[in-house]
Amino acid sequence: MTDTIQSPDAVSCGTPKTSCCPPTPSKGQVFSQNIRKVLLTPWTVVIAGPLLVLALDRPEFAGFTTFAIQAFLGTLPYITFAVLLIAWLKAAGAEAYVGRAFEGRETQAIFFAAIFGGLAPFCSCEVIPFIAGLLAVGAPLSAIMAFWLSSPLIDPPTLLITAAALGWEFAIGKAVFAVALGLFGGFLVSFAMRTGVFAQPVRATPVSSGCGCGPSPLTQKPVWKFWKESSRTTHFGQELRANAYFLVKWLALAYVLEAALVTYVPADLIAKVVGGEGVGAIAISALVGMPAYLNSYVAPPLLAGLMDQGMSAGAAMAFMIAGAVSSIPAMAAVWSLVKPPVFATYLGLGFAGAVMSGLLFQMII
Repeated sequence: MTDTIQSPDAVSCGTPKTSCCPPTPSKGQVFSQNIRKVLLTPWTVVIAGPLLVLALDRPEFAGFTTFAIQAFLGTLPYITFAVLLIAWLKAAGAEAYVGRAFEGRETQAIFFAAIFGGLAPFCSCEVIPFIAGLLAVGAPLSAIMAFWLSSPLIDPPTLLITAAALGWEFAIGKAVFAVALGLFGGFLVSFAMRTGVFAQPVRATPVSSGCGCGPSPLTQKPVWKFWKESSRTTHFGQELRANAYFLVKWLALAYVLEAALVTYVPADLIAKVVGGEGVGAIAISALVGMPAYLNSYVAPPLLAGLMDQGMSAGAAMAFMIAGAVSSIPAMAAVWSLVKPPVFATYLGLGFAGAVMSGLLFQMII
């Protein structure tokens, strides 16, 4: 299993081998590849992170591991649902069928994704299983990007907490900017795709054994009751294991990184760095907020205190939006799903959207 989510066009290798299959690697190459697989993997960080805390800062070990485990368990229902759905669709041969449902409806899909993302109660890591499912069934990248950008920013509980701490103007402004950023990102990606950019956005490698030769056997009319055919049942098991391993691995990494940030980089310290007024403060707030982690439930009270001490409303808005969209845990998960150009676009949209939102909010308030 590679660190990739498989594409809807995944194919398996036929027998005998044909010219499209790569040559057999030498023993040295196999050894080198095995070393890289052992060391250059998210599991290295997932295991080494807590062990380093245990060795170097034993009093924080319990809190560190408890935070990471509880955060992961909170996402586990979403992972389970997404993995089962992906495996079912692929075993039924329905991924292309589902993807065709979006044909001719891209504009509607972008609007729906941006609005639904503003209502969905997902943080930047919890949304990853659903993004993986949408990518797997061939949904348009433009609609996925719209949902990806808007979903971590606002949801009903966050709206109420933000309103209580910062006022309804701030809460409503953040909700509007969340949907607007989703729409902006969705239509920008749609335009870019029409020019040939993002032709293959997903890190796509087949999960099934083989080297990618020959057509997929499951591309005809969907068979929803797949368990009646042994080949489809086998395919379901393969997809279930592969996608579960993929999502568990990368989300475990994301939550270990999040635990490190929460444990060793206090939220109030991060927030104090971005104090100040003016355009420069807004841009700095977005830059600092991008890699930082500041929980959407914790951020409003902290920022309210800093605003009382002179932090501008625009800088506070920019920091909240940048941190929600592109924190380090979210970056790790995004990198696992899409190719570098899409990853760079995601980060660029997150930063630009945060700065634009901060400037607009500063002008209006």
